Amino acid sequence: MITGTKLSKSYGELEVLKSVNVDIKQGEIVSVTGPSGAGKSTLLQLLGTLDMPKDGSVSYDGVEVSSLKPNKLALFRNQNIGFIFQFHHLLPEFTAIENVCMPAFILGTSKKDAKVRAAELLELLGLKGRLEHKPNELSGGEQQRVAVARALMNNPKVIFADEPSGNLDTDNAEELHKLFFKLRDELGQTFVIVTHNERLAAMADRVIQMKDGRVLSQDINS
Repeated sequence: MITGTKLSKSYGELEVLKSVNVDIKQGEIVSVTGPSGAGKSTLLQLLGTLDMPKDGSVSYDGVEVSSLKPNKLALFRNQNIGFIFQFHHLLPEFTAIENVCMPAFILGTSKKDAKVRAAELLELLGLKGRLEHKPNELSGGEQQRVAVARALMNNPKVIFADEPSGNLDTDNAEELHKLFFKLRDELGQTFVIVTHNERLAAMADRVIQMKDGRVLSQDINS
């Protein structure tokens, strides 16, 4: 579904990615691992179209998106890609359901339809009684589940997650990891997850190991 071909990225004299090739299949849960500075987050940003490669290309279903003009790329991203980060980045002045609705509002979905979809997602994620709570009224684990619901709002083809459980305690991290697999099984989502969590990496269908801006292996977990 997603193909990164000979992806390279530099920041000044620092070469962060060095001609990386990756393929992500529909419905896979793929973890990206490696030491700090390996290029994991940079790879995620390029595949997620948040940044552009110095060289190489990113394609979705055979369509090269890395060459799209900014406005078309922004629309593509909003319709096809969801993001989850280590910090939830919820808007503090809005409730859980309002935060989840934001991507749909950007897309132009009606307020009524967006709220129905957001409520369904929050209920699926175990937050039925927390829809009208603001972020400071939610636990860390609840806030991250709201962020997951927001990422799912426009029914994207793929979710990119950068250290999604890095700011959670062990129990909440475990629950979040299980949630990803539940969503894949129930909704058919594809997940690409940068993580230092060895347990999550071991649970994934496949592990992409990186070091010094290169892919060392792309092994299927047994």
